[in-house]
Amino acid sequence: MQYTNLGGRLVAAIAVFAVALSGCGKRPAPPKPAPPTVSTSIAADGSVVPAETLPGIIAPYQNVAIQSTLTEPADSVVVQEGDHVRRGQLLAQLDTADLEANLQADLATAKSDAANTSHLQYAGSLAITQGVNGVSSSQAMLEQANKTLTNDRTNLIRDQQLYANGYVALQVVQQQQTLVANDEQTVRNDIASLGSAKSLVSANGSMNGPGLQSTSIQQSQATEAMALSQAQQIRVQIQKARIASPVDGVVVNRVLNPGEYPGTRQLFTLQQTNPIFAIVTGSGQQVAKLHVGAPADVVVSDLRPQPFHGTVAAVLNQINPGSTNFIVKVLLQNPGDQIRAGMAVEARLATPMLHGVRIPTTAFVDDTHSTVMTVHNGTVTTVKVREAGGDGAYSVVSGLAAGTRVISDGQAGYTDGQQVAIR
Repeated sequence: MQYTNLGGRLVAAIAVFAVALSGCGKRPAPPKPAPPTVSTSIAADGSVVPAETLPGIIAPYQNVAIQSTLTEPADSVVVQEGDHVRRGQLLAQLDTADLEANLQADLATAKSDAANTSHLQYAGSLAITQGVNGVSSSQAMLEQANKTLTNDRTNLIRDQQLYANGYVALQVVQQQQTLVANDEQTVRNDIASLGSAKSLVSANGSMNGPGLQSTSIQQSQATEAMALSQAQQIRVQIQKARIASPVDGVVVNRVLNPGEYPGTRQLFTLQQTNPIFAIVTGSGQQVAKLHVGAPADVVVSDLRPQPFHGTVAAVLNQINPGSTNFIVKVLLQNPGDQIRAGMAVEARLATPMLHGVRIPTTAFVDDTHSTVMTVHNGTVTTVKVREAGGDGAYSVVSGLAAGTRVISDGQAGYTDGQQVAIR
């Protein structure tokens, strides 16, 4: 009986073992995973406006250093450092009492010279008239003397004939000879007087031409003009005693106080801050394509994330001899003086437009923008390209044909030869 039970258990065990073996047969293979789905873009002909992003700092449009050549003390100083001033606004007033006194003295001198000029004009006119009259009088006297001489010579010839015929005495002839000699001397004297009168007229000249009288008047007029010129210089100095702002700007330095003498020091420093410059630096490659007038967006992070819009005002040469850094000046409008000198900025400067095969900038695999991933018949292929330029969103490249499908996110980690599905 026991032997029979042992046999039954053996059969049962064998049956269980058989069932177990049947459960260890070959199972079906799991399904193959689907390829990843990727976003792609089609490379196409297009254009971009590249931009260079350069760091820099805000600088005033101009710094104005104000000095004074006057030696007068300051009566008042009406501005403080940090004040906003307008062009022509009073900064300080220097004392002008001495200058006013000098002005009055010069004006009095000019008035005296003007009176002397008037006196010389009247005197010169009188002298010229008298000289002309003297010539006329001398000519008349000479003519009369010649007539008298002619008459007395005729009488002498007649008396000599009468004496020869015995009709008059020798004494009569001798008296007539003496009279003729006196007449001849009178003629000579009148000739000399006429010459002297003519010389005087020639020396006096006319009121409008060369001559003694006109030159005397001109000398007096020159003296008057010199006095008036000195008075004008004093007026200019009085105007300079009012020290005014030459620009709209901010007072950044003041070293003059009431009662102090200006000396040769710098009294005020003003900064014109509207417009204002963003001074940025870049390498030769970065500035090579920039040009004056190009649009620029300048971000002043201390104020706001939105950019201020401006234009390139100048592209300057290297900062220092031997340096490879160049300066670009961007002109910004600054109403209300929001932007302050010294703030750090980042400027995005537009360069000339580029045309060619255009792809999204995100398609580049590497930071050097030299590799992209393309998809053809579901297979990823690595392609080397060369970026000509980009605007941050799109780039123009060479080495890629138009119509090629590129993976939009080049840094998503796809590998060469990988199978993908196109979204």
